[in-house]
This record gives sequence, structure tokens and C-alpha cells, in this order.
Amino acid sequence: MTAPAPTSRHRLAEIGSLLAEPARAGILLALIDGSARPAGELAALAGIAPATASAHLQRLVGGGLLAVHAQGRHRYFRLAGEEVAHLVETLALAGARTPSARASSAADAPLRRARTCYRHLAGRLGVALFECLRGRDALELGDDAIRLSATGTRFLRDVGLFDVGDDGRLLAGRSCVDWTERRFHLAGALGNRLAQRLFERGWLRARRDSRALALGPSGDAGLRALGIDWTRL
Repeated sequence: MTAPAPTSRHRLAEIGSLLAEPARAGILLALIDGSARPAGELAALAGIAPATASAHLQRLVGGGLLAVHAQGRHRYFRLAGEEVAHLVETLALAGARTPSARASSAADAPLRRARTCYRHLAGRLGVALFECLRGRDALELGDDAIRLSATGTRFLRDVGLFDVGDDGRLLAGRSCVDWTERRFHLAGALGNRLAQRLFERGWLRARRDSRALALGPSGDAGLRALGIDWTRL
């Protein structure tokens, strides 16, 4: 496979200029859960007028950070890929290290506890899941990817997260530094699949208008089977 061309200083500066506008940053943060939203909704979430949002969306699409999908007369915007979500989370991590970064508030608590980043889990729950799997020798840490081991596949089947026919060893994952916890959580295709199953099993549910996650109807017993106590997160 051909390696991607290195980013030029001009491209890096272009990305920086796109992220330097608070309204555009707000739009990206609204989509970091992997959702697709119409322009009007993004305008409301970013706190700007629809006409202003339209101009910002055009710049983000033209700059390669957003993709747009037309469905009938409606247009839905989403992040151009997981790498964009990773970029935003990484910049948030870098910003949190600066002396001027604001102290965490009570409003941040649900996001710090459990949230989505694109399609994988982040926050204390994401970190706890990664550490749980590592502690059970469920993961194989390769040079190019993190993969589920045979032991890990059996474990996830035993706790009811995977079906008999599932083979997560085919999915490549990667570690990602969590911007609130400063520790690793699991991203990539493997991280995405695990998050998907947690939702499908009813162990987690999304909060309305937030990336923060709540415990689902089967979540307490399910997470305890994984070795995670929701009340301690």
C-alpha cells in the first residue's frame, strides 16, 4: 500500500486556519460523535445564524474536514473520517495542557465519565474498558495495530458482548490518548465495534444533544461482567 504523502506546511496552516474560528470548531465538536446533521441544526448548536453556518460549512467541506451527503432536498454534514475526530481530540488534549486552560466544571462531568469520540468510547469508561481488556490478555499489541486475541474473543462471547460467529481478531484497533483522562482508550475499527455492541446490547445509551453517554437498561450487569463498575467511574 502506498504511504500517504506528508502534510506540507501550507496544508497544515490551512487546517489551522479552519480550526481557528470558534464557530467552525463548534461545528466540528457537534459532529465528533460520528453523527450527520443538517445545516440548521449545526447552526443552532454552534450558536450562529444559518447564513453564517452555511459559509463555515462550505469552508470545512472545501478544506476536507467535512463530508456532505444529499438525501432528497436535504443535505447532511458529517466529519470526513475518524482521522478528523482524532485531530480535534488531539488538539483538545494539547489545549488542556496550557496554563490558560479553564478548570473542569460540573457540566464536564458526564463527558469525562463516558462519551463517544467518532464511533468509539472515550472518557473514564473508554479508559476502563481498554485497561480491562489488557488485564485479561484480551489484546495483542502489534507494531501496526491492536487486535483482539483468541482469549479476548472468548471473553467477550462469555460476557455476551460478542455472538458465537463474531471474530474480532480481524478488526484493527489503535490506542488513543484520552484528552480528559491523559490515558489510553481503544479507537479504530476494533474500538468502534465494541462501542457498537455496547449500544446494541442496551448496556449504554446516548444522551440527547450530547456526546455524553448514560447507562442502558442492561448496563449495570453487563459492565460488571466486563469488570467495570459504572458507579465508580
